[in-house]
Amino acid sequence: MKYAICNETFKEWSFDDAFQMAVECGYSGIEFAPFTINPDVFQIPAAQRAEIRAQVTSYGLQSIGLHWLLAFTEGYYLTSPDQEVRQRTIDYMAELARLCRDLGGTIMVLGSPQQRNLLPGIDHATGSDYAAEVLRGVVPVLEECGVQIAIEPLSPGEGDFLNTARLGVELVEKVDSAAVQLHLDVKAMSSEPDEIVDIVREFHQLMIHFHANDANLRGPGMGDIDFVPILQTLKDVQYDGWVSVEVFDYEPGVEALCRESIDYLRACEAQLV
Repeated sequence: MKYAICNETFKEWSFDDAFQMAVECGYSGIEFAPFTINPDVFQIPAAQRAEIRAQVTSYGLQSIGLHWLLAFTEGYYLTSPDQEVRQRTIDYMAELARLCRDLGGTIMVLGSPQQRNLLPGIDHATGSDYAAEVLRGVVPVLEECGVQIAIEPLSPGEGDFLNTARLGVELVEKVDSAAVQLHLDVKAMSSEPDEIVDIVREFHQLMIHFHANDANLRGPGMGDIDFVPILQTLKDVQYDGWVSVEVFDYEPGVEALCRESIDYLRACEAQLV
């Protein structure tokens, strides 16, 4: 398994300190939330992008790409009925694709529930049509940059759009581009009636990225979810992408979240057949 960690886990730490800790714990990849660099991607100059990429490389890490794509932004919305808003969102996500490329990454995880929840009067099917229009508009730049968007289904506790893996797949199929595929997240899948392993088996052919976390919002091993069958299923379906630790509850502390998550995942991996 290839293990990575999301960089916002390190909160106020410098990138150097965060990368050093990630390496010491045994991670080989880093995943960026753009707002940790600048809340406005258009304000991240080429020199800064190159500097961060060089930092990542200097620690022997690989930059996976981006997630929380639209967090802390204003004026962008995936499911807006306003065509001008959708066009602005296309333009912004296209620049995110360029940032992803410039940092050395290839995957952008599209979650950002606050910028995709259904607006009044918009049903799920219509919202999905609007989202597909935005994503198709970004495809040419994704292809130019060698970057893929990974659609992230989220739990009902986080929003009301794409609450199941199947709905995520329907959006992927609606866009109909190799540049737009599926992301699966353990915390989100735990809210579905189907077993996590069954969801992974059913949709693994579209899955290009995977987040490891617990339903309690902490790292893997810090809650009730057993990751042995999950990692076994990833192995069985020959998933060769990243398993990236993403947490939302930082109460245990940065070092505990970072170290205990990967230690647990490795202990689970040791039990695989």
